[in-house]
Amino acid sequence: MSRPRTQAEYLARLVPSSVAGVNRRTLLAGAAGAGSLLGTGLLAGCGGSDSGGSDAKTVSMGSNASDPTPKDVLAKLSGAFKTASGVEVAINTVDHNTFQENINNYLQGKPDDTFTWFAGYRMRFFAERGLAGDVSDVWGKLSGFSDAFKKASTGDDGNQYFVPFSYYPWAVFYRKSVWQQHGYQVPKSLDELTTLSNQMKRDGLVPIAFADKDGWPAMGTFDILNLRINGYQFHIDLMAGKESWTSDKVKKVFDTWAGLLPLHQPDALGRTWQEAAQSLQQKKSGMYLLGLFVAQQFNADEQDDIDFFTFPEIDPAIGAKALDAPIDGYMMARKPKSEANAKKLLEYIGGVDAANIAVKTDPGTLVANTAADTSGYSALQKKAAELVGSATEIAQFLDRDTRPDFASTVIIPALQQFIKDPKDIDGLTNSIENQKKSIFTS
Repeated sequence: MSRPRTQAEYLARLVPSSVAGVNRRTLLAGAAGAGSLLGTGLLAGCGGSDSGGSDAKTVSMGSNASDPTPKDVLAKLSGAFKTASGVEVAINTVDHNTFQENINNYLQGKPDDTFTWFAGYRMRFFAERGLAGDVSDVWGKLSGFSDAFKKASTGDDGNQYFVPFSYYPWAVFYRKSVWQQHGYQVPKSLDELTTLSNQMKRDGLVPIAFADKDGWPAMGTFDILNLRINGYQFHIDLMAGKESWTSDKVKKVFDTWAGLLPLHQPDALGRTWQEAAQSLQQKKSGMYLLGLFVAQQFNADEQDDIDFFTFPEIDPAIGAKALDAPIDGYMMARKPKSEANAKKLLEYIGGVDAANIAVKTDPGTLVANTAADTSGYSALQKKAAELVGSATEIAQFLDRDTRPDFASTVIIPALQQFIKDPKDIDGLTNSIENQKKSIFTS
């Protein structure tokens, strides 16, 4: 695949091929498994989707923006929207992980008028199940989005159910001052990464910050190792249930990961990603594989000290150009209490003014609207945009490129078991494959 030359060209690769051909029967079967996991009732909406009424002055939003920076962005967006429209946004903020794990029951109950969510398989999943509102008419009023962003917002029926707001690449982040102090150089291969990590240990640092208390961060490690070892198409096909988890290719991923685990921060299952990021911020760790949002854990005067490199190549024939770069955005409930205001809000969020607020407020993301004024991007954001632009293939992230029931009920516990005991790779992969067959053939 040639190097992308335009944003439309590289963003076209953000749409995973794994969603093609999924029918309603398989989606509904998957929902049953997801519902059993997500039905803890911790996520409750402020909206009243059964009422069908309308309040001319308010609109509600269910939000996973629980960390300070994204929460601040959303607060500023809602304030600016109220100024522009006279409509007040009632934000129902829930812890990010709790939001994701309870989204299924939330959407089937009385959800807020609008809610934060993701592009990719998971957007299509809820659109296909009739748990999201059609916002095609909102798209008729939007500008500044490439055809690729529109495609990433479109359900299997051809209608739009999602308004993209931001995206970010995953890479290996570090503090420039720490690396300058010790004379570290960016590794170009897995061997060089291992050598560098061992030197960091000798220098009193934890080589690679690591956390998986919430279940999803380790997915990024699996993604990048699979992309580097087996390539993009195998990775996407594996996520779609088309490849076997017991294959030698997958076992090589886990075997490689097992060799790297001693270089990672120990006790990862008891640590959140924010705590791992703080160890990097406090100069206790040398590196951290995470999304650009890691910058949210750094003070303003530390932003210029953050840098990153893409995970190095493992197989020269495959290279190091593929990466994860998920899209975040907003959706509308299937029967919002205030549909007119919900669509007004989504139209505003999809506009240039909202994108400009994000540029000024959040150093840990890139805005989706191409008409935004990105002159305020930090050096880190500019480099991140260049990284996405140079990628030959772009995945959404493991739990967005596969069925939600498979990601939540199978992969999260499997990866956490691997982190606790990486020795029985055969048993691990057999277990994943057996569960995969049951889920993907249901």
